[in-house]
Parts: sequence; C-alpha cells; structure tokens
Amino acid sequence: MRAIVVDDKKNLAVEEVPTPTPAPGEVLIRVAAAGINRGDVMQRQGLYPPPQGISDIMGLEISGTVVALGPGVDGPALGHEVCALIAGGGYAEYAVVPASQLLPVPAGVTLIDSAALPEVASTVWSTIVTDAGLQAGDLLLVHGGGSGIGTHAIQVAKALGARVAVTVGSEAKAQRCRDLGADIVLNYRDQDFAAELAGQVDVILDIMGGSYLSRNIDALAVGGRLVIIGMQGGFTGEANVGALIGKRARIIGLNVRNRPLTGPGSKAEIVAAVATDEWPLIEQGLIRPIISAKLPLADADEGQALLESKDSVGKVLLLPQSS
Repeated sequence: MRAIVVDDKKNLAVEEVPTPTPAPGEVLIRVAAAGINRGDVMQRQGLYPPPQGISDIMGLEISGTVVALGPGVDGPALGHEVCALIAGGGYAEYAVVPASQLLPVPAGVTLIDSAALPEVASTVWSTIVTDAGLQAGDLLLVHGGGSGIGTHAIQVAKALGARVAVTVGSEAKAQRCRDLGADIVLNYRDQDFAAELAGQVDVILDIMGGSYLSRNIDALAVGGRLVIIGMQGGFTGEANVGALIGKRARIIGLNVRNRPLTGPGSKAEIVAAVATDEWPLIEQGLIRPIISAKLPLADADEGQALLESKDSVGKVLLLPQSS
C-alpha cells in the first residue's frame, strides 16, 4: 500500500509499505480520508512519538470501509462504512483500528467528511464535558478558536447551552467563529484575554500551555477548570498558586492518544461516550464537521503547512484513494 513516511530530514514522501494485518481485536480499514492534526506535525518534528507498538505512520483519525476482521472480532460486517479514532497509521491507503474505537458515520455526514470528527470529538467531549463538567450557562474559553479543536468545541458548547469565548489571530478566523456561535471573539494580537475576561471563565480549553498559564488562571472564575491539551506556547510556565487556591480552581492536563485501550478513562470509554452523547447532536444538525481543505495523499506536506497557516479554519483531510 501507499503511505506517507518521514525521512531523516523530516521531509514527507509517499512510499510503498506493507499493508498491515489486523491483530486480535482489530479491524482493517480501507482509508477513504484521514484527518491532519497538530499532533501529526509534532510527531514529524520528533516531539510526539507514537505509543509503543503503534505504527510510526502519522494520522490520528480516519474514515473508510471495513475490509478485514482480526481474530476475536465479530463485527462490523465487511464493507461497512465507519470512522475511527486511532493512535497512528492514518496517512495510508489502509489502517488497522481497535474495534472498540470504531464509530458509525453519523447520519447526514458523508463518509469522507466523517474523517474530520473522531479525534476532535473524542478530545473535546472527554475534556470539556467529561473531565471539566461544562454545563448550560457556563462560559467556555477556547484558545485557537479557528482550529479543528476550536471550531468543534464552539459547536459542542453551544449545543449544551454554554456561552463561548475564543481567541484567534485573524479577522477571517474571528468571523468564522462568530458564524459558529462564539459569543466573545478576541484577537490575541491586540487584545489580552485575561484582562477582558478576568474572573469570568468557568472552563478553559488550552492548546498553548506554559506561556498562557498565569493569564489563564487570572481569567478563571471561582471553581473554574483549566484543561491543558497542548504545549504550543512551551512546556513550562509560572502560576500564582495563591490565586489558584483562592479561586478553588483546578488545572487538568489531558490527552487522548496515550490512554489505555480499555478500562476507566480509556479510549474505548471515550469513543462510547462520543457515540452515545455527541453523535445524536451531530445528527440533529447542532454540530457539523468544519473542513478547510481536502487534498490527495501526496500533498500531505501542503496539508500540514495549511493546517499551521492563518488561512485554515477547521480540519484538513487527506484522501489516500484519490492519488
């Protein structure tokens, strides 16, 4: 099969590699589309290696058709269309997926577009809903509102009856966030979110990490929850512990990729919650995949560059079968 590989100079290229064989509990998928995520860019840079035993081919979410079942897997049926959360291997014509991480394609969403959902849905639902307890009437602050995570988080929060503030870096992204329902839109280039929102925010979904830590705490309300899922602003930062204690606030560090396959807090548990609780919101039209571009597999380098640019809003997809 064809897949994207990373050479010693961190360049991306299409190469022929062996087609994977599903192990016990796994399913082989013919990939229709694969989502590009910032985790892929970090992996390419050597900053986010795949978990032990996982393919070093990038790609954390896919959609496609079931073509083979591993030992011990009774379903879904061959030929069934699915989307899936994976820990790696998506930038390829075929990928193996634990059966417990398969999701049905939501009604009203195409097979290709559904590839834009599993990673963002699993990340957003498990962080702001399951762990941070976002509820109707809360104010959610999302850093990077125009990203795949950001555009999805806006929609989830609005579907749950919460208010949403976002930070963005361009007017184009600001307008798209407003179109999705964001109540407060702040351009981080000339507005200080901590000053604008001091003491008001119930939940923060943060991709920046160290450089935003102190200001995030300033923005939190009493009982607020800061959920850190990225480190684009660095690995370390200073925190006013007195302010944290005074607000009875919590700092939560989370990711999805390195969780166990099964058990409490596992990927299987997250995927099940997404299927049960979020998929109906998608099928009601309250949440939809936001896609900036769809590119052939050979254009993975261009896709990653687009994801990192000011021009991309939402997800970028690769189409392995189109090139």
